[in-house]
Amino acid sequence: MKTVAIVSQKGGVGKTTVALHLAVAAERDGKPTVIIDLDPQASAATWKDLREDETPIVQPAQVNRLGVILAEAEKQGAAFVVIDTSPNSESSSLSAARAADLVLIPCRPHLLDLKAIGSSIELARLAKKPFAVVVNAVPPRGGLASEADMAIGTYDAPIAPVHLSMRAAYYHCLVNGQVAQEYEPLGKAAEEAHELYKWVRKQLDM
Repeated sequence: MKTVAIVSQKGGVGKTTVALHLAVAAERDGKPTVIIDLDPQASAATWKDLREDETPIVQPAQVNRLGVILAEAEKQGAAFVVIDTSPNSESSSLSAARAADLVLIPCRPHLLDLKAIGSSIELARLAKKPFAVVVNAVPPRGGLASEADMAIGTYDAPIAPVHLSMRAAYYHCLVNGQVAQEYEPLGKAAEEAHELYKWVRKQLDM
């Protein structure tokens, strides 16, 4: 079983969106998947309530139950687990990062977001786990993506080679308990999400 933690000390950067898209991509790839929702806002669990498909499983949890839930997920045959963490909770995020095989740090390509990722990067380093920044909500036109990559480079942090753009499909799909791959299978958002999953799968030797 492979585990990815989606971590950011800043809210509104798209952690749950990244978590849901990776989880559904893994399910579609034939890998039984569990999302562990550590965020008190329970956004992933709310999405699951709207979803018609039984998979992926979404398990709301408190961080002190994380080890037990991971062990049970593996016992039940899960091949892939995504941990969706809460912002502004360093201890919870650190526990998730330590339990993961890979830590992803979503970040929007804006000044305040880029300045705020330092604490998340330090947290991933403290956990001593492989990590990468995922640039999210990039305007399809303009040079913000390359500018963001340069800014992240000042932290000497690895960057996922797949950027997620600011596309309506990422938002409209969630209302129906879907992800972009299901809402608009041939769209650009679906393609980006699938490419990000393929990159994650390669990092994990899945």
